Amino acid sequence: MEEQLQLGFMETELQEPQKQSPYADFDLPALATDAAACTKCPLHETRNSVVFGVGNTGADLMFIGEAPGADEDRQGEPFVGRAGQLLTQIIESGMRLKRGDVYIANVLKCRPPGNRNPESDEVETCSPYLVRQIELIQPKVIVALGSFAAQMMLGTKVGITKLRGEFHECKVDGLQVPPHKKPPVVMPTYHPAYLLRNPNAKRDVWEDIKKVLAFLAEGTG
Repeated sequence: MEEQLQLGFMETELQEPQKQSPYADFDLPALATDAAACTKCPLHETRNSVVFGVGNTGADLMFIGEAPGADEDRQGEPFVGRAGQLLTQIIESGMRLKRGDVYIANVLKCRPPGNRNPESDEVETCSPYLVRQIELIQPKVIVALGSFAAQMMLGTKVGITKLRGEFHECKVDGLQVPPHKKPPVVMPTYHPAYLLRNPNAKRDVWEDIKKVLAFLAEGTG
């Protein structure tokens, strides 16, 4: 055993090789092109569009939802329906930013039929696209809109009501952060679609957004 250690055999065996993302060498245009042709899960059979993402590719702030809806599927852009209009209002009227100042994406790039919830195998198949988007954009803050996005970002099964209102460490599986960079912090909050059904929750979301603004104003990270 001593001789093996000296030769480095045991050390090599003990070191787990890090799993390489299939998109590790992709830039955003190449990633978008690959996503547009994706047939890795059955959602490609019912989609009209692949909804990749939109906005400032060097943004400090990224909004992540769960999946495209009918309007997004038609137009090929995330958050353009009623919920998207409310998100734009939060960004522009509330945060005093332009929609184009931030980056907006979803966990799934294709619409689940009937706007049903994403299935676990769909999230597992599609999430590497989002992970690579985060790696390339390098946001300081991710606002996770709703339970599915928050649970993916944080590696948890805890619901959004318990998660929202506080910053959390980003624990998305497979995310690689450059040595000179800090990983993004995650602020979970309610999805705009939830706010359309529960207008009283807008106050909670505004409190969450104010914390995001304060964090960004401090220039932390």
